[in-house]
Amino acid sequence: MDALIPFTTSGSLVDLVDKKVLVILRDGRKLLGLFRSYDQFANFLLESTVERLHYKLEYADRDLGVLLIRGENVVALGEIDLIAEDMVPLREIGLKEIEEKIAEDTRRRDRDFVIKGKVLGAMGFDREGREGDAY
Repeated sequence: MDALIPFTTSGSLVDLVDKKVLVILRDGRKLLGLFRSYDQFANFLLESTVERLHYKLEYADRDLGVLLIRGENVVALGEIDLIAEDMVPLREIGLKEIEEKIAEDTRRRDRDFVIKGKVLGAMGFDREGREGDAY
């Protein structure tokens, strides 16, 4: 029956039903959940979903529950190997703690971006733009 489902259509998602998956969205968020259903547009339903926040070798999960994800917002989708998942060298920390670390890192990068823009502007270069979608 697999030969009847072209790989280039949403039919290729049939093997993921009832499996734990990792989804990376266009805005950079990483979601983990159980892949329950999909339609012809590759929109799909995730159950028991968490958003995983990473900072270096630390992570925290934010519970989101059941999500309906529009297919056009997905950059990558893949099944998680449940055995290999336990061997990943990441350390779980509290959600508030990782949010603070990420916010501090973002503030530092924004500050560095402003300084870099001033230095390059003084040298006659145009500043880099940050707007737009990377995909």
